[in-house]
Amino acid sequence: MTRTRHPRSGFTLIEVLLALAILLFGMTAVLGLFTFGAALSRSSHLRTVGSSATEAVLADLEETLFPLGPEGEAGEPRPIQDRAVPGYPDLVYSARATPNPDRPLEYKVELRLRWSSAGVEREKVFTTLLLREIPFGERLRRRFVEGLQPKPEEAPRIPTPGQPAALPGKPGKQGR
Repeated sequence: MTRTRHPRSGFTLIEVLLALAILLFGMTAVLGLFTFGAALSRSSHLRTVGSSATEAVLADLEETLFPLGPEGEAGEPRPIQDRAVPGYPDLVYSARATPNPDRPLEYKVELRLRWSSAGVEREKVFTTLLLREIPFGERLRRRFVEGLQPKPEEAPRIPTPGQPAALPGKPGKQGR
């Protein structure tokens, strides 16, 4: 009696180990991408929070840097020291304005932001330009609450019905 040899079906140990190594390599790459994506998401979130905090500082600064004078005009800037930012309890700022000698209504403002992150005190210095003018909120309040009309130089140049619009920068010329 002769025996016939049947080829065995299945995987050898080396094939199984090679497949597991390839799977392990692929899973490591995918997990690395998840970690990288989470770090990008965190960085994006921090940039968004930083941007909105900066916008909040600028909005607060525009409302408080130039106090209103006795006749309702924007006064000289006052220094601001360690003012809390509305909506951001751990963020404080200081500001100092320096006038531009060539443009009397323009001021260079140095902002110093301070905050605490992970128990570490941090500070960042920014510079921006601001115009000495009545704050936007005050202009709205005067217009709608008190019913005051803007001065002719502040009034928007909107033609009345039936009146042609003047071309910008060319007094006396009428648009068609």
